[in-house]
Amino acid sequence: MDHTQNPDTRTAPQPGDRIAVVVGSTRPTRICPGIAEWIRTELQQDSPLTYELLDLADIDLPLLDEPLKAALQQYEHEHTRQWSRTVSSYSGFVFVFPQYNWGYPAVLKNALDFLYREWHDKPAAVASYGTRGGNKGVAQLLGVLQGLHMRALDSHLELVITDADVDEDWQLKNIEATLHPYRDQTRAINEQMLEALQDDQQ
Repeated sequence: MDHTQNPDTRTAPQPGDRIAVVVGSTRPTRICPGIAEWIRTELQQDSPLTYELLDLADIDLPLLDEPLKAALQQYEHEHTRQWSRTVSSYSGFVFVFPQYNWGYPAVLKNALDFLYREWHDKPAAVASYGTRGGNKGVAQLLGVLQGLHMRALDSHLELVITDADVDEDWQLKNIEATLHPYRDQTRAINEQMLEALQDDQQ
């Protein structure tokens, strides 16, 4: 998709507008990829947008190792330049993560902190999960997204996943049964993402 075209000629989000559903956990026994894929599938239903998984385990960034602050965009390392290109290629983001100790995973904070301007004005939604739904992790991340000048959508997900929902290997027994109650909330995120991108074209 050519993002250099005159925005006045675009009246609606285009089919090529890509939204990253970010897998925000790298724990070896994580359930985050399955949850993110369920969310991605629900978001994609009848949407003109293209939702794609973006797994931070695959990105594999080191702990922040750039000598200069991200706002300067004077990156020394190729992994940062590649991450910059990746983030810049998306029109919006849905961050999916578990709540850890009333916060969100360090790997997600690290990935955000590598960049600055690349995040600016991109619409973003937050989906956390935990035994109580992850509301404190959501609140923390929303504050960081504000600092990055992202446009947080009104809708976000706080997915309650209890010990009864997982097996002896800490994997979800039935992801559809566990997450089905959040289907309407998830699809509302797509509607708000569309509205945010339509606002860009006004």
